[in-house]
Order: sequence, then structure tokens, then C-alpha cells
Amino acid sequence: MSVTCSHCIDLLLDYVDGQLPADLSRKLDSHISDCEPCEQFVTTYRETPTMCRKALATNMPEHVAARLTAFIAAELNKSSGTGT
Repeated sequence: MSVTCSHCIDLLLDYVDGQLPADLSRKLDSHISDCEPCEQFVTTYRETPTMCRKALATNMPEHVAARLTAFIAAELNKSSGTGT
């Protein structure tokens, strides 16, 4: 079986968690090492939990939170067709 970028995406969670059979894991390793977009995708995927923890540990300034809330409410109103 030839491993494609699509296979990498489909199997990514099991691959990163080390849950794939050894032969399939080796095939993905080979593909990823030869495919820069897949290598970058896997690297980013692995870093995501750490980035989320850091983001959640950061307090958003009140004025930014208020503007963001207003923006989201306005966008939701636009998409629901109710207007403001």
C-alpha cells in the first residue's frame, strides 16, 4: 500500500498517539519525512495542545473581550438574517 497525504490526515490521531501497527507507522514516517506539507501539518498538530493551554492561561483584556463579543454577535446576526 502506498501512503498518500490523505492517508496521513485520516490516520493522524492514531499515528501521533502511537496506536498504529508498526508497519503502517513506518510507512507514514517515510511519507512524512519525504513530504514537507505533511511534515509541517504533523508538527503543527503535535504543538496544538500546548498552544491551546498557553492561550487559555492568558487573560484577554476586557476591552478586547467586549469588542470580540460585539463582533461575534454582529456576525451571527448577519448569518441568521435578523440584522441588528
